[in-house]
Amino acid sequence: ILSVMLLLTSIQAADAPAYKTSFSAIVKLGTDLQKYLKPKYKSVINSQPVFLETDLMPFVKLVEYPDEKQPLRAVFISVGFIDLMTLVSHAKAIDRVEKGFFEKFVVSLGKESGEKELAALPNISNPKYWTDDLMNEQVSNFNQMVGTVLAITLAHHYLGHYQKYMAKMDDDKGKQTAISSFLTPAEWDEAMKLGAKNALDCGFGVEGVKSLYDAIAKMPQRPAWTAYFIPASVKVDKIKKDLEKIEKKFFAGEE
Repeated sequence: ILSVMLLLTSIQAADAPAYKTSFSAIVKLGTDLQKYLKPKYKSVINSQPVFLETDLMPFVKLVEYPDEKQPLRAVFISVGFIDLMTLVSHAKAIDRVEKGFFEKFVVSLGKESGEKELAALPNISNPKYWTDDLMNEQVSNFNQMVGTVLAITLAHHYLGHYQKYMAKMDDDKGKQTAISSFLTPAEWDEAMKLGAKNALDCGFGVEGVKSLYDAIAKMPQRPAWTAYFIPASVKVDKIKKDLEKIEKKFFAGEE
């Protein structure tokens, strides 16, 4: 059953200020992404393409439901997804005022199995982590990261990747595995490039998602849930360079 739950991010220390990055913000990002797609792609994606699962593991999953006119194509994100994006975006912002914070955070994040709620950032009630400037950067990081991740994932719908692999994606427990486990390098590359362009059209730069990919690349060992965000075989440095080229061409008016 599709249900939209407008809830705050679950990661929050009791004595720390509240995050502004919530599911309701992500819903708006998703509708903006769909709105800015080229007509031939826009018609494939549901006008409100993001829904929530109350699962603690970070993931973004593709979904397609039959409908009278055309299938309803969207994505499900988990509560853990919101927590992950919030933590990475905040840790990256904090690193500006406390060098080394992000690297330490990544080591601990790499130990998270996704079976329970992600741990809050260390010393999170420290007032210097909640200044207006720092939190503005956190929101910017969050929007860029989420916007690009959603755009790349939605691209698997309109490029036909999900339809191609959907029969293989449910595991023996009926849970959907990451589509990255089945994609060819060319399929991932195409979705990444079109998704990045879609996100740029909405005003989301690539710096945010580069932070997410950096976090995954720097983990001593990647937890299984990272496959929902990047194929294990893909070189992060190459993706970052490709994203930078796409952004440069976009602002030069070449795309």
